Amino acid sequence: MDIAKRKGVVVWLTGISDAGKSTIARALATRMQTDGIRSMVLDGDVLQTGLNSDPGFSEAELTENLRRVAHVAALFCNEGYVVVTATISPNPEHRENARKIVGEEAYVEVFVDTPLEVCESREPEKIYKRCRRGEIKQLTDLGTAYHPPENPHLVLYTERAEVRQNVGEVVAYLVCVGRYAA
Repeated sequence: MDIAKRKGVVVWLTGISDAGKSTIARALATRMQTDGIRSMVLDGDVLQTGLNSDPGFSEAELTENLRRVAHVAALFCNEGYVVVTATISPNPEHRENARKIVGEEAYVEVFVDTPLEVCESREPEKIYKRCRRGEIKQLTDLGTAYHPPENPHLVLYTERAEVRQNVGEVVAYLVCVGRYAA
């Protein structure tokens, strides 16, 4: 397919901290680039050091942070990129707002469903331990609630599948819905 005619898509990865969103996002973007498809990753943690460095962690600030991510994703999607976001986006309203900004046809919601105990065992920064000690109050799934998507396009289980398998599932889905052709 001619790159100029390729339709963009936003793969919105959602799940709790250390579920594997960023790892999957980077591997998926690498796979796309290997296949000659323009792609990019918008990682919520990385964006907090620049574009989203001003908002904090209140509900209103989190909503603003995710609104910005969705708008940037939409801009690149409109240019034919596969944009892979890795954000917790804990509330249905956050994901619905992203869907509206990006557009229904281009939005693919992927729930990275990883049990809390698996996420805690992976965490290099020990954020969960700090939250349990009371040093962090706004950690999703311990300090605040994470509401899993009710009807995501795809669910990935990182505790039982390798990253390569998870990426393969996303690619297979995108092929099935006509949003991917190497």
